[in-house]
Amino acid sequence: MPRTALRICPLCEATCGLTLTVEGTTVTGARGDRDDVFSRGFICPKGAAFGQIDADPDRLRTPLVRRDGRLREATWEEAYDAIAAAVPGLLQEYGAPSVGVVLGNPNVHTMAGALYPPLLVKALGTRNLFTASTLDQMPKHVSSGLLFGDPLAIPVPDLDRTDFLLLLGANPVESNGSLCTAPDFPGRLKALRARGGTLVVVDPRRTRTAALADRHLAPRPGSDVFLLAGLAHTLLAEGLAAPGALEEHVEGIRELDAALARFTPEAVAPACDLTADEIRSLARDLAAAPTAAVYGRIGSCTVEHGTLASWLVDVLNILTGNLDRPGGALFPLSATDRAPRPAGPGKGFTLGRWHSRVSRHPEAKSELPIAALAEEIETPGEGRIRALIAIAANPVLSAPDGNRLDRALAGLDFMVSIDPYLNETSRHAHVVLPPPPPAQSAHFDFAFNAFAVRNQVRYSPPAVPLEEGGMDECEIHARLILAVLGLHGAPPGAVDERVIADTLTRAVADAHSPLHGTDPDEQALRLTGRSGPERRLDLMLRLGPYGLGLEDLLKAPHGIDLGPLRPRLGEVLRTRSGRIELLPEPVAAELPGLRAALADRPASLVLVGRRHLRSNNSWLHNVPALAGGSNRCTLHVHPQDAARLGLADGGRARITADGGSLEVPVEVTGAVRTGVVSLPHGWGHDRVGARLGVASAAPGANVNQLLDGTRLDRLSGTAVLNAFPVELTPLP
Repeated sequence: MPRTALRICPLCEATCGLTLTVEGTTVTGARGDRDDVFSRGFICPKGAAFGQIDADPDRLRTPLVRRDGRLREATWEEAYDAIAAAVPGLLQEYGAPSVGVVLGNPNVHTMAGALYPPLLVKALGTRNLFTASTLDQMPKHVSSGLLFGDPLAIPVPDLDRTDFLLLLGANPVESNGSLCTAPDFPGRLKALRARGGTLVVVDPRRTRTAALADRHLAPRPGSDVFLLAGLAHTLLAEGLAAPGALEEHVEGIRELDAALARFTPEAVAPACDLTADEIRSLARDLAAAPTAAVYGRIGSCTVEHGTLASWLVDVLNILTGNLDRPGGALFPLSATDRAPRPAGPGKGFTLGRWHSRVSRHPEAKSELPIAALAEEIETPGEGRIRALIAIAANPVLSAPDGNRLDRALAGLDFMVSIDPYLNETSRHAHVVLPPPPPAQSAHFDFAFNAFAVRNQVRYSPPAVPLEEGGMDECEIHARLILAVLGLHGAPPGAVDERVIADTLTRAVADAHSPLHGTDPDEQALRLTGRSGPERRLDLMLRLGPYGLGLEDLLKAPHGIDLGPLRPRLGEVLRTRSGRIELLPEPVAAELPGLRAALADRPASLVLVGRRHLRSNNSWLHNVPALAGGSNRCTLHVHPQDAARLGLADGGRARITADGGSLEVPVEVTGAVRTGVVSLPHGWGHDRVGARLGVASAAPGANVNQLLDGTRLDRLSGTAVLNAFPVELTPLP
């Protein structure tokens, strides 16, 4: 008989609650959970396709081990034997830098990806850590670290209470939101307008989000930083800046005024391809709104001045007094966050504590730019990466110059991939460890609850048991840690128990901890949970701000509503001064270069990416229900540009940039402004050796192959994936 099971969707940042229909051990349907405390029944096409994703016949079911140059099916013991025979020896002979770690986007969508990679990196002792953050949100981490002292202190727009929302570089109707966890983002935007609020969208494309807006501005791509600087200048010059209660927490307003003096609306308007009056009008409307929030995402991050743009987003929220107040931009408080501590100075945030070996790129948040990975593998010398551990990562498609990285990966001494697919990256591995389908894994959103527009907490036990021969994803990670430490064969639960013991030792000694002064052994005995990961979750909840435990979550299968976001700036600030440092030195040092860039002659044609509602980077292109339709890898070109260049709708064109050329199908559309073309990210499924039947049937073109990896945002090391110059040539 069919039964139902609840599951939080792991396919995007919206974290919607699902009700799965299960027959035996097969998921046969998925619908929105109407009783979910957060998503209230909302579901998108990705969530509706959960069953197809779970049962994808191309998913690996057993480990693969490379023998005689070929990947062959192997037992779990054989896979870990191979890792234990290779990695500890490389570490001993060549040192910690010889092993690199690459973490992909899906890591933040699983419990295992949140709990174990930090332990793995610590066990290896390597500083060669590369993640998808330097292809996406690292500028926001850096700007938050510099402003607030904590790179994870990212304020989110209070969507349900704001009167005025300014969106830049974001298309949440398609993406479901990013660094702003909000089920039914489209419904929330419609509700904003229904209650008399105003939505302004800044985007060079006429997206579905822009179509909902009261006002849509289509500036030149890459110019968000100039627009934001012009808005901040107008607020300061016209006496519209009103930090209000924030003023006692802010330092540097006068210095900011002087630093932005040359970014007048007249000065920035040509770079933006907007009028000075449009910029002034927007600044005045922002200042006049009863409450307002400015929100910028990937389109304002993955550009040349991404960190400065991210910084200016919060500068505007601060100058208008909208940071840390209802209806503005607030800091969520998740159930696994630390219990609040008294306000006061902290350690602050520092960039460039070490540098990459070859090009001397500075680290940011303990990470190096993923665009530098290939050269760190290829370049001989001490510290060269000889082995790589890739977890849920496909940088051959997601990072610049995948062809070069493809060649570099082929030259590694050893590579391990934790991945459900043999994809464009994992095909190079010597060992592939496949996690089980999502229905067979427990789920808790450690990362996304910290960016949610409402405080809540939910937990999903596995919907179906592990299939015969499968291994729990958390156990896969724990055994990997033991293997690289030279402890192969030790019980995997030892990893979790060590973490619990260390955490309790610190907690009982911490005067601000709820467990201060108690006996750590007694506290360990009180933990509940059927597994090490559940016991760790229980401990994190007990140490958190709401006094919850795992049993509370199990008794509330639809989740626990913890209330709307509330002001909590004092709990968040960890700068050395204990105040918001409005003009941090690294930012101030970049502003002269930004002023000089105002005089740059813009390229005649630049490229931007785009999101699809039925896609998420490269990892959902193998699902039949999500393929086809509007989810296509075509080059969007404005009719005027198409006529000027001799391009026809449905024809083909060669597109050329720093890293080379691609041949792509052309789609002529008014959805992009003139001077802009758009090609989606995550395609290029045409490499020999990958096993992705649906994706390879319509492989698309890898837009990142147009880049050679030299274009980076200087402060964060983030690859410039948007607003870079291209040339188009029509093909017969």
